[in-house]
Amino acid sequence: MNTSGHGMTIFNQTIEGFKTHPNFAKVFIVGLGCECAQISLYEDENKNVDYLNIQDEGGTKKIIEKISSQIIEMLPNLNDIKRIKIPISELVVALQCGGSDSYSGITANPALGYASDLICKFGGSTILAETPEIYGAEHLLIERSSNLEIVNKLKKQIAWWKNYTSINNGSLDNNPSPGNKKGGLTTILEKSLGAVAKSGTSIMQDVLDYAEPIKIKGFNYMDSPGYDPVSVTGQVASGSNIICFTTGRGSCFGFKPTPSIKIATNTNMFNRLEEDMDINAGEIMDGELKVAEVGKKIFDSIIITASGKLTKSELNGYGDDEFNPWIIGATM
Repeated sequence: MNTSGHGMTIFNQTIEGFKTHPNFAKVFIVGLGCECAQISLYEDENKNVDYLNIQDEGGTKKIIEKISSQIIEMLPNLNDIKRIKIPISELVVALQCGGSDSYSGITANPALGYASDLICKFGGSTILAETPEIYGAEHLLIERSSNLEIVNKLKKQIAWWKNYTSINNGSLDNNPSPGNKKGGLTTILEKSLGAVAKSGTSIMQDVLDYAEPIKIKGFNYMDSPGYDPVSVTGQVASGSNIICFTTGRGSCFGFKPTPSIKIATNTNMFNRLEEDMDINAGEIMDGELKVAEVGKKIFDSIIITASGKLTKSELNGYGDDEFNPWIIGATM
C-alpha cells in the first residue's frame, strides 16, 4: 500500500483506535521492521502501549519470549484492577448483523433498534455500519440526520461505493449472500430495510469514516464493508466496547477485546445453535413477546455483559482471529 493516502489513513485510524481502547489493560504493537506501516508512525507518550520490531529483537522466538515475560511480570498488577461503577453513558454499542434471513427485519433487528434507543436515551452511543447493507434504505437515516453536513457525507460514502464496486466489475445492489437467499431474502432492498431497523428511531448525530473516533454521543453511522470481521474491526476502532450481533442463519462470531452478544431471529435456529446464541428474538414471531420486550432483554443483556458476564462467544473461546482492518486501494 502507498505510505500515504486514503487507505493508509484508514489503516492508521484503526491502529490508533485499538491502542486506546478501554477494554485493553495493556497493548503491544509489533512490527516486522521494514513495512510501509512503520510502528514509528504510532509511537507516542502513552505508557500503556509498547512498540517492538521483530527484526530489532532478533526474530520470532526472541520477541515472543520478551513480550511473554513482560506480560507474566505485569499480570499481578493488572489482575488487581477492580471494577468501578460507571454510567451507561460510557457505553458504545456496535450494531451488527450477519447471516440475515427473512425474520431479521421483523424480529431481532427492530428489537435491537429498541435497545439502541434506550442506550441513547441514557446518554450512551451506538454505531451502525455496513454501507452496502443500507443501500436502498439510506433515506431512512437521512430523515433522522441532525444536520445537512452529515447527510452529504453519507451520500458521498454511497457514491464512493458505487464507483468502487463498478471499477471492480461488481454491483452495489447485488448484495444478498447465498445464506441470505436461503433464509428468504431476495433483494438488497429487503436486506437494507432490515439492517437499518437495528438503529431504532434516534437522531443520527454523526457519520463517521471507517475507524474514525466517535465524537458525538448518541446514534452514529460508520462507513464499512458488509463483511462482518472488517466492519466490526472498524466499529471497535471507533470506540465500541460492546457488540450486538443479530443473525438468522446462525453465527459463531466473537471479537476480542469486545464481547459479542448474539441475537437469534427465529426460535428454530436458536434451539439448534443454543450454545452460540445469547438471546432468542424468535419469541416475537412465536407471539410470546413484543418487540419492545425483547428490546428490553437486549438492553439488560448489554448492561450485564458490560458488568462482566461472559457471552456465549466468549465461553466458546471465539475472538482471537477476527481483527481484520479494511485494506483499501492498490496492493503494490
